[in-house]
This record gives sequence, structure tokens and C-alpha cells, in this order.
Amino acid sequence: MKNDKSEILLPHQIAQGQSVRLSEMSTDGRDYCSNRKQAEEEFRELRDELIEWQRRMYAEGSQKLLIVLQAMDAGGKDGTIRKVFRGVNPQGVRVTSFKAPTSVELAHDFLWRVHQVSPATGIIGVFNRSHYEDVLIVRVRQLVPESVWRPRFKRINEFEKLLHESGTAILKFYLHVSFDEQGKRLRERAKIPEKHWKYSAEDFDKRQNWDKYMTAYEEVIKRCTTEHAAWHVIPADRKWYRNLAISRAIIAKLREMNPQFPRLPEGFRLPNGF
Repeated sequence: MKNDKSEILLPHQIAQGQSVRLSEMSTDGRDYCSNRKQAEEEFRELRDELIEWQRRMYAEGSQKLLIVLQAMDAGGKDGTIRKVFRGVNPQGVRVTSFKAPTSVELAHDFLWRVHQVSPATGIIGVFNRSHYEDVLIVRVRQLVPESVWRPRFKRINEFEKLLHESGTAILKFYLHVSFDEQGKRLRERAKIPEKHWKYSAEDFDKRQNWDKYMTAYEEVIKRCTTEHAAWHVIPADRKWYRNLAISRAIIAKLREMNPQFPRLPEGFRLPNGF
């Protein structure tokens, strides 16, 4: 493993109270890194380091890490999970994809289903979509009145504070893809047989509300960036840079957490005959 003390810069991390205008934030990773070959080499090195940190974290069994991925449709959530976490021990990583809530989930408060799948000690939990859908899609599609969804910002911040105080480190990533790049990816889903399973006519309907979603995301990122759970706005048009930027943030957090393999108790001796 590389020197754990080396500094990793995080140019996409949002500061608490920072104004967020997504239209003014680049979606193109080339604005931050012009050498793709070098970026992919660094990414592979960071992924190897992630595998090692994850082994330590699972063995140590005392810390937790929650990674939240949010994006517009075709923003790259699935690809991020597939690429960044390739090679990790599946016993220590739990991926949860949040779909439309079931009738049972709707019978409870909106955080009920989320709390149940928050990571346990030793686990890295990855949310593909999350509790933030309850202040995004419900807002844009007017599934509930504003008097219902607006107080949820406070509830989400309180929930994440509870997780933090219970020993869960939190990383939140918004995969910032451009309108044009999203259109290209959606067309590929319709044209490439291997991607037909991802196709949904509803995705094109959501595109009609792009500006409304951007407004909703801006408020989410601004209001729910806290000292213990900051958002990162990741340029996502270039998948190779997206993977690198997210890996850098994860490794920086794991170096900070610094999980270690447990040692045998002091004075331990093997029984006679072993």
C-alpha cells in the first residue's frame, strides 16, 4: 500500500454554506486532468489500495462507511459501483438500490427503509440512489405537497448526524453529467442490445424536467452539506475521470479512518500440541 500520509486534493467537495450553481460547474473531467492514461493508472493504484483498506475495515469490525451516489438517469451510478469496487471482498460491501417505495415502506416514515440498510460495523455501504429521492423526484413530480417534502431537509441532516455520531463516516457524490451526454447515453440504451435492460421510456420523460431537477439538486447539495457529511459534485461526462475523482475521495476518507487488522490478545499462547 502507498504512503497513507500522502495528501489527496478534493477539488469537488462542497463547503458548508457554499452557493451551488450546477450550470456553472464543469461536467468534463478534462478540465481537471488532461492525461487520461495517467489518470487510469492512478485509478488502478487507488483501487488496489481500496481493496486493502476494505480488508482491514472488515477485519477490524468497528467502523462503518456509507457512500451515497445520486445522479440523473444515465449519470453513471451503476458504472461507478462496478468499476470502483471491482475486486473488493463482497462480504464487507453492501450495495443497496432504492427503487419506488413498496406499500410496506410507504406505511412508514420516509427514512424507515433507509435506516434498515445503513452499514453495520466493518461494512462499506453503497447507496445507489438514496433518501434524497424523497426531496428530489417527489418535488419535481409533485408526488407530495411542499409542506411535506421541505421539512425533510432537516430530518435528513438529523438522520445523517445520528449515523455520524454512531460511528458512520459518510461520503456523498452527485455525478454531474451534462444534458447532451445524458442524451447520448440514453440513445445508446435504445440502440445497443446489451443495454436494452436499462432502457425506460420514463427516462426521456424526466429529461423534459431537467431544469427542475437541477434546481432541486442545487438545494439538496447546499442544504445537506454539513461538517460531517459533505457533498462532492463529480464531473461525470468522462467516465475515466469520474472513477478517479470518486476513488480519491474514498481513499482520503479511509486513510483518515485508518482501520487496522486486530492483534492477538497480549500474552496469547497457542495450546500445547499446536
